Amino acid sequence: MTIPSPVLPGSRMSPSRGFGGPRDRKERLIHAALAFCAGVSALVTILTVLVLFTEAVGFFTRVSVWEFLTETRWTPSFREKHFGILPLLSGSLLVAGVAGIVALPTGLLAAIFLSEHAGTGLRNLLKPLLEVLAGIPTVVYGYFAVTFVTPALRFLFPSAGIFNAASAGIVVGIMILPMVTSLSEDALRAVPRHLRDAAHALGATSTEVSIRVVVPAGASGILASFILALSRALGETMVVSMAAGNSPQMTLNPLESVQTMTAFILQGGLGAMSFGSLEYQTLFAVGMVLFLITMAMNLASQWVLARFRGGRP
Repeated sequence: MTIPSPVLPGSRMSPSRGFGGPRDRKERLIHAALAFCAGVSALVTILTVLVLFTEAVGFFTRVSVWEFLTETRWTPSFREKHFGILPLLSGSLLVAGVAGIVALPTGLLAAIFLSEHAGTGLRNLLKPLLEVLAGIPTVVYGYFAVTFVTPALRFLFPSAGIFNAASAGIVVGIMILPMVTSLSEDALRAVPRHLRDAAHALGATSTEVSIRVVVPAGASGILASFILALSRALGETMVVSMAAGNSPQMTLNPLESVQTMTAFILQGGLGAMSFGSLEYQTLFAVGMVLFLITMAMNLASQWVLARFRGGRP
């Protein structure tokens, strides 16, 4: 005598659903829609990389990689052409460095306050106000840098230029502040409560618990938020185009005018560059470098999370 196997409720053999029922068809439709969206995202990424790679290869068949990476002059539109990306790279790193000085400590301290010290009502008030900064258009930030931050800097430092890296870096730091704060707060709030209770039981103050227990325990998420925020700063375009200037030069002085990789791509794209010319291909070569840097930083953030959490990078 064969005993039929029981039918589990909610399984595909369940009488409430059956084969090809309305609920099953609906789930298949949702699954297909989600797969389509994921496929579109992957396809856009692949096509972007393909276009960048194709044009960049065309550029490097006419300009040596060594000259591109070591030359200290960037004059692709001049009669005497030089294609050294170091001035653009140094300008991007200078602006991102100033932004990091502004955003990373401020964002971390704000995250510690919101996570460990602010009451529920104050947190519910401050966090939405802070996240409003993320919704302000970048062109507004650019005008803020030009009309307020730059005059203030020139009042404090008369040697500062009308366009300078410090002004752009400060405003980009304000832009990435919500990202640092939000991600760092999530990392701090993910720390188990019993670690805090144990530290308090040993006589630690709230400040000591925050600095010596919670922050080290959430270090992986905090460091990942720093890397992602700096990656965002490197990719900012409008603010640096309006406030940092268009002078590709290698300098460590943030009061001088610089040109970043994103600003060059924007200015070059607006110029009269003929399709397929060497000047046109420089846009894609610089874009490929910027893409590789930001991708490496994103991979580094994932590696940090996996490493600190005991997983495999």
